Amino acid sequence: MMLADIHFEFWHWLIFISFVIAALAVDLGIFHRKAHAVKIREALAWTAIWATLAFLFAAFLFFRGGKKEAVEFVTGYIIEYSLSMDNVFVIALIFSYFRVPLQYQHRVLFWGILGAFVMRGIMIGAGTALVYKFHWLLYVMGAFLVISGFKMAFHGEESAHPERNPVLRLARKFLPITPDYHGQRFMIRLPVADAKNSEGGVPVTALAFTPLALVLLAVETADLIFAVDSIPAIFSVTLNPFIVFTSNVFAILGLRSLYFVLAGAIAYFRYLRIGLSLVLVFVGLKMLLPLAAQLWPAFERIKITTEISLLVVAFIIIASILASVIRARFDKGDE
Repeated sequence: MMLADIHFEFWHWLIFISFVIAALAVDLGIFHRKAHAVKIREALAWTAIWATLAFLFAAFLFFRGGKKEAVEFVTGYIIEYSLSMDNVFVIALIFSYFRVPLQYQHRVLFWGILGAFVMRGIMIGAGTALVYKFHWLLYVMGAFLVISGFKMAFHGEESAHPERNPVLRLARKFLPITPDYHGQRFMIRLPVADAKNSEGGVPVTALAFTPLALVLLAVETADLIFAVDSIPAIFSVTLNPFIVFTSNVFAILGLRSLYFVLAGAIAYFRYLRIGLSLVLVFVGLKMLLPLAAQLWPAFERIKITTEISLLVVAFIIIASILASVIRARFDKGDE
């Protein structure tokens, strides 16, 4: 794999980040200003909107920089978007564990996305810099993805236990947490019980976190864990930080609506996790292929282009979804 050239300047980053912030401001400030349960029709509409914006961005890349950048973006976007489906299952588990009311789930996902932007931006910047300096890290990432793929296939269901999250345990130990939800707020002010703390007859208040803040913390932790898999996966496609970041961002933007589309039908996607594990193994092996070619010259004949990667990943995901739907219909017919 050849290291990617930097094709984008600072103002490209500035325009893209400004667009994302503006889109999120419109989303929260207009369409979701009032807390409400997101229905399947609304979720499907937003899923289509974010996907359309992603492919319009790919068209922009095509006309600006040629086929290479556009294909890399689409491939990276599909890989990231596919792997985010596994994150949907964990988010559903978190919401169920904390019994989050439906009307507050969108708000948690919205603020979770902002945190994900920051975390993934830092990880992408650090990862790109390290790979440019130590190219052999690509092989380490490839091996890690292969191991993660097998682990997801055979032990994926055991990896999500909110009650075992050490970050949540620390938060519960050191932060004041209210026992009940207080609307869609993450923090509230509560009166201090001790009368000595009053000043001039005015009761003193103290900040306390609501359970919704714990839910947000759990979602951010889950995204951080999944980013450890998804970001190395896209390095199998490109090392251009702008393509890596933009494909991640569009995948994350679509994650919220994807959650509301899939959350109620998780049981129908029993083979999706296997498909995602195959994606991880495939991209991991692709990253290890140059090392194998150095050790065994026969592997030099194997060429996996970005276009081939796109077709393979798309085929795996579509096949796993179709297999899941067919199996669900057979199970329903046997009842």
